Amino acid sequence: MSAFRTLDSAELKGKRALVRVDLNVPMENGRITDATRIDRILPTLNEISSKGGKVIMLAHFGRPKNGPDEANSLKPVAAAVSQRLGKAVAFASDCLGPAAAEAVAKMKDGDFLLLENTRFHKGEEKNDPAIVEAMAALGDVYVNDAFSAAHRAHASTEGLARKLPAYAGRTMQAEIEALSKALEKPARPVAAVVGGAKVSTKLELLGNLTKKVDFLIIGGGMANTFLAAQGKKVGKSLCEYDLLDTAREIIKTASANKCQIVLPVDAVVAQEFKAHAPSHVVGVDHVGDADMILDAGPKSAAEVENVLTACKTLVWNGPFGAFELEPFDAATNAVARFAARLTGEGKLLSVAGGGDTVAALNHAGVAEKFTYVSTAGGAFLEWLEGKVLPGVEALRA
Repeated sequence: MSAFRTLDSAELKGKRALVRVDLNVPMENGRITDATRIDRILPTLNEISSKGGKVIMLAHFGRPKNGPDEANSLKPVAAAVSQRLGKAVAFASDCLGPAAAEAVAKMKDGDFLLLENTRFHKGEEKNDPAIVEAMAALGDVYVNDAFSAAHRAHASTEGLARKLPAYAGRTMQAEIEALSKALEKPARPVAAVVGGAKVSTKLELLGNLTKKVDFLIIGGGMANTFLAAQGKKVGKSLCEYDLLDTAREIIKTASANKCQIVLPVDAVVAQEFKAHAPSHVVGVDHVGDADMILDAGPKSAAEVENVLTACKTLVWNGPFGAFELEPFDAATNAVARFAARLTGEGKLLSVAGGGDTVAALNHAGVAEKFTYVSTAGGAFLEWLEGKVLPGVEALRA
């Protein structure tokens, strides 16, 4: 982490700290259904406050299209942050201008303030210099604790970091450190699990990982495309037949890079896509014309476990099957619990991320047992794809 400025080197006492956080939490009927993202930022907020800084939170919420609207207001979130912090959190009806300036002026050292949705201003997503200037006027230092938004060069994620003394918050720091350990200077051998429905959404990811890992374990619907590329019949399974040549090219590239691709050797098949549909296990050479592959089979899960036993680092993005539907969660559950056990024994550094992945690990009951689980979606994927993240680059020392 020496390449990035962190809170360790920040002078915070008496300073107005503009803290970019991720409060894009799921809500139903005005109630937050998952407060994980709030809990992740609490260490940074408390540290700045305890060091005498004024904590001024900047965040986006939803995708407002035409300026301010009640459905995308952060006001209800302020109450939730206050509850999780156990301290009062004031709220300003704008993230810049007179309303924001007035709210900041009322703050004492150690106080907390949440500003309204940054995306209520169109210039936010365009990184408009005027918006950056107006936001910067509210603070003395800038702290980015929203890795999940770091792949966007927006005013509140990149522009402010170029305008004010800028530092990584503790969540951002943990994310960068975990990903760096997993892919930049990993303990080898390294395995990557890549699952999900479609190869087309993860082409860049697969291409980059063939250069970085020793074992590329492919699961989910995308495994069907690779099986079909090898001439195997996949019945009525999800399969991108237009990408068979691409799959073959990825296999070829992996071989050239001494990266071993691990595909299912057996599968759980059913003839309808629903929970508890009648199912059975077949070898991947014996999938029937009416069959749908809905999970990797037990032999496949055991083979992946054997691979992980030989590895020191694991990066995971995507499930092995339709884990939302029992019993098609078996392979994902088995491998996740095995990886968690190896992690607990100190034999494996395990880093996971992406929406479906977090849900799958929670479903398996092991999310807290991995070395690090990222709540970021797009930013996590872009990092794995080898792309430069503007919000991270702006924090380089």
